[in-house]
Amino acid sequence: MQDTQARVSSGQRVGAASDNAAYWSIATTMRSDNMALSAVQDALGLGAAKIDTAYAAMESAIDVVKEIKAKVVAATEEGLDKQKIQEEIDQLQEQLRSIAESGTFSGQNWVATGADTITAPVDVSVVSGFIRDSSGNVSVSTTLYSLDATTADGMTVMFGGDATGIIDYNSGILGSASGAFDAFVDWDNDGTTGAAAVEIAGVSIDQLDITGLTTAGMQEALSLVEYGLQRMTSAAADIGSIAMRIELQEDFINKLSDSLDSGVGRLVDADMNEESTRLNALQTQQQLAVQSLSIANSSSEVILSLFR
Repeated sequence: MQDTQARVSSGQRVGAASDNAAYWSIATTMRSDNMALSAVQDALGLGAAKIDTAYAAMESAIDVVKEIKAKVVAATEEGLDKQKIQEEIDQLQEQLRSIAESGTFSGQNWVATGADTITAPVDVSVVSGFIRDSSGNVSVSTTLYSLDATTADGMTVMFGGDATGIIDYNSGILGSASGAFDAFVDWDNDGTTGAAAVEIAGVSIDQLDITGLTTAGMQEALSLVEYGLQRMTSAAADIGSIAMRIELQEDFINKLSDSLDSGVGRLVDADMNEESTRLNALQTQQQLAVQSLSIANSSSEVILSLFR
């Protein structure tokens, strides 16, 4: 009855190694793994927040660059005051800087990083899983994302950053001068790309000024903005794909954790209905035994009274 009461109170039929060494060992290991999965869930939540912040910043910046593109197109119309349009573009450029500076979560900025990306691309990562292989070795898997402010056709950040953590407004998709994109931009809209002498040489989207541009220069400015928009759209798509993967991984981790709990339960948990029934039966047997002893004692007393 003591064993049954212990199972009912603890809810486990294998509560110690002495009950069943094999099951106890497996359950202990699986509980440890489940605690690690819980930590992974927390890390996934933090990673998702970083990525969501970066995606929101990039999406907002894309909308602003679209506005700049529309202003450049409008300015190609003869008779319009380019100076007035440039004033609007100036405000949009300031908004892009504001978005880049604000896209930070937990000290990390994936759209305007200060991690020395002007020297070389920098890989950042988010935890995505906890793995135990068939040999019992454990590891933590991560999802990588490259912060690139240097590769002409592979930039993923709006602005780069130096080694001191300061944003460099002369690097990245918005800060790089037009010459960095010669091999990828059709400046004169003739269907070919390559190095060319352009009116906006040395000018970036962040520093674009259309005031004194000719018709050809306006076409170059439009090509520059369009190429920047394409790169930002590509970067946003990459961030979005990571966000989707993390969301799927979070759902999988939740299901995996539930599965581990269920599997451990099958090994060590007591059947409460069975144990409760057994406890009631044992208690009834105990009560009957006490009652039998009581009857026996009373009968002996009656017999003894006959000798008085």
